[in-house]
Amino acid sequence: MLTSAPPRTAPRTDSGCPAPASTGTGTSGFYRNDLDGLRGIAIALVAVFHVWFGRVSGGVDVFLALSGFFFGGRLLRAALTSTASLAPVPEVRRLIRRLFPALVVVLTACAGLTILVQPETRWETFADQSLASLGYYQNWELSSTASNYLRAGEAVSPLQHIWSMSVQGQFYIAFLLLVFGMAFLLRGLLLGRHLRVLLIVLLSALTTASFVYAIVAHQADQTTAYYNSFARAWELLLGALAGALVHHVRWPMWLRTVVSVVALAAILSCGAFIDGVAEFPGPWALVPVGATILLILSAANRAADPHLARTNGRMPLPNRLLATKPFVSLGAMAYSLYLWHWPLLIFWLAYSGHTQANLAEGAGVLLVSGVLAWLTTRYIEDPLRLRATSSAKKAKATVPLGTRLRRPTIVLGLVVTLLGGALTAASVTWREHIAVQRANGEELTGLSPRDYPGARALIDHAKVPKLPMRPTVLEAKDDLPQSTTDNCISDFADPSLRECAFGSKTATRTIAVAGGSHAEHWITALDLLGRLYGFKVVTYLKMGCPLSAERAPRIPGSGELYPQCFDWVQAAMREIVSDRPDFVFTTVTRPRDAQPGDVMPDVYLPIWQAFAESGVKVLGMRDTPWLVRNGEPFFPSDCLADGGDATTCGMPRALVLDNVNPAADLTKRFPMMGMIDMSNALCRDDYCRAAEGNILIYRDSHHLSATYVRSMAPELGRRIGALTGWWP
Repeated sequence: MLTSAPPRTAPRTDSGCPAPASTGTGTSGFYRNDLDGLRGIAIALVAVFHVWFGRVSGGVDVFLALSGFFFGGRLLRAALTSTASLAPVPEVRRLIRRLFPALVVVLTACAGLTILVQPETRWETFADQSLASLGYYQNWELSSTASNYLRAGEAVSPLQHIWSMSVQGQFYIAFLLLVFGMAFLLRGLLLGRHLRVLLIVLLSALTTASFVYAIVAHQADQTTAYYNSFARAWELLLGALAGALVHHVRWPMWLRTVVSVVALAAILSCGAFIDGVAEFPGPWALVPVGATILLILSAANRAADPHLARTNGRMPLPNRLLATKPFVSLGAMAYSLYLWHWPLLIFWLAYSGHTQANLAEGAGVLLVSGVLAWLTTRYIEDPLRLRATSSAKKAKATVPLGTRLRRPTIVLGLVVTLLGGALTAASVTWREHIAVQRANGEELTGLSPRDYPGARALIDHAKVPKLPMRPTVLEAKDDLPQSTTDNCISDFADPSLRECAFGSKTATRTIAVAGGSHAEHWITALDLLGRLYGFKVVTYLKMGCPLSAERAPRIPGSGELYPQCFDWVQAAMREIVSDRPDFVFTTVTRPRDAQPGDVMPDVYLPIWQAFAESGVKVLGMRDTPWLVRNGEPFFPSDCLADGGDATTCGMPRALVLDNVNPAADLTKRFPMMGMIDMSNALCRDDYCRAAEGNILIYRDSHHLSATYVRSMAPELGRRIGALTGWWP
C-alpha cells in the first residue's frame, strides 16, 4: 500500500528535484562524477521505495543537499571572483531553460492522463497543482491542503512529488539574491576583503535558524512542516556551506574511506530504518543530509587538496564506485526520472483500482519511467540546456555545435512554450468552470422538498421524481455547513475556542454543539430547528477533535499524533461547564479501526462522567458511517463521476454500522444523556447508497452534505423534541 503520508491527506513523496547532471561541481570548479553517481543512487532509492514499499527513502534530502552544494557552490564561487558578473537575470534564464522544458512536458502528459483516467471531481485539484508546479509554489499548495480539513481526504495527486522542486526553486532565487546582493554591496569596500568569511558566517546563522525552526515546526504540526520551505532550507544551506568549505578538507585517505563507507551505508539504509513520513524534516533528516555532506567532503578534488595530489588523486572506494558509468548515467537522467515515475505509478493505480503495485506492475512502471526519462533527457532537456553553452563550445567542435543546435532548439523551445501556455490556459479555464458550478450551488438552500425529498424518501417514504441529483459531483465538496464558511471551527494548529451562535440567537434555551467536524455537520439542521422552535445553537468545534479524555489522541483517518486536541478538549469542557447550556450535542461513537461497524470508545466515558457530575445534559448523536473500501477512504462523488450510480457507489450497511447502536446503553449509566441515532435516515436496512431522494448524501468519504442534512431536519427535530420536551 502507498504510504499514508502526509497525514490527513494523500501519500507524500520524497522524490526531490535532482539537479541536472551538468552541475557536478563545488566551489573548486572541478567536476565530481561520484556525485552524479550519488544522484543516480538517490533517484533509484526514491523510485523503488515509492513503487514497492510505500516509504520515504530519504532521497529528497540527498537531492536537497546536493542541490545546495552544486548551485550554492557555483554562486559563491562567482560572488568571490572579483571579475565575475553579478547580474541575476542570466542565472534565472539559465535555470528556466534547464528546469522548465522537462517539467512542462511531464505536466502536459499528466493533464492528458488525468482526463482519461481520473473522474472530473479530481480535475480541479490537478488544475490547482499544475499552476502551483509551474509557479514553483507546489509545496505551499500541498501544505495548505494538508492543513485544510475540507481537503484532507483528497486522493493522491500525480503532481505531489513536485513539492521538493518548488522548495529548491524558491531556494535558488533567494540564495541568488542574497549572495549576489551581498557581493554587489561589498565589492570595492573594505569589508569586501572579508566577503568569504561574512558569507560563511551568514550562511551558518541561517542554517542554524532554519534547523531550529524545522524542529519547532515539526513538533507543532509535522504535516505542514514537511512542505515548509523554511523548515527545509537548512538542508540546502548545509550543502552550500559544504561547497564553501570542501577545498579546506585535509583528511587522510583511511579517514576518507571510513567516512565514505559509513555515509553511503547511511543513505542506503535510511528508508528502511527511519520513518521519514513521521520524522522529516526534524532532527532525523540529519541522517541522509549529513551522510550526503560527508560523501561530498570525503572525496575533495585533488586540485584543491595537496594530500590527494600526493596520492595520485585516488578517491575512496565508495566514491569510485559511484563514479562508474552505470551510476553516472542514471544520475544524468535523474531529473526526468524523478518527474515521470510518481505520476505513472499514481495513474496506474487509479486505472487498475489497486492500492499497491505488485512486483510485475512495479517493474513495468519503473521500465516505462526509465524509457520516458531517457527520451526526455535526450530530446528535451539536453538540447535546450546545451543551447546555453553551444557558443562556448562552437570553436572546439568539428561541426559547430551552435549551428547544429540552433534551429531545432528554437523550434523545440517554441513547442515547449506553447505547451506551457496551453496547460496554464486549460487549468485557469477549468477553475473558472468550477467557480461557476459553485455559484450555481448557492441555490441548494432553496431546493423544493417535493422534488428533492432527500432523507424523507427513507423516513417518510416520500415520492422521488426523476430529476438530476443535487449537489452535483462538482458541487459536493463545497456543500458545507454555515459554521465552516463562517470560520467557526478551529483548525488543527489553532488552540482557540471559536464560539459562534446559530438558530434563534436571542433565545434563552441553548444547545451547545461540541467536538469535531462530525458534530459540526449537523449545524445545518440545528440552525433550522433553532429558528423554528426558538433555541440558540452555540459551537465549540475543532477539526478532527471529538470530545475525548485520550491524552495522546490521533487525527482520525491518518493516525498522526494530535496533542493539541487533548488540550483543546480540556479548555472546551471548562468553558461548556461554565456556560451551562441546556444540552450539549456531540457524537458518541466512532468507526472501528480496520474492522466493520462502529464502537463507543472507552476514552469518551470520562467526558460523559464530567458532564453528569456538572449537571450538564447531553444529546448523544451516533456518528455518521465512514465509507472505506480496500482500506482506503471511498468518495461516492468520485465513483459517480466515473460512471457509477447511487447503488454501486454505496456499500453494505454491515460494513459501516453495527446492528445495534454501540452507545445505546449509555443512558442507563448516565440518565441525563439522551441518545439520537439517525442511521435509518442515512442507510436502508441493508445498504447505504450514495444518494437518496435525489440528494447526494456525502460531500467526501465521511462528511454529510449540507443539503442532505437539511433534508433530515424534520426527523432530527422529532428526535430532539422527544428528548428535550421543548416541543411536541
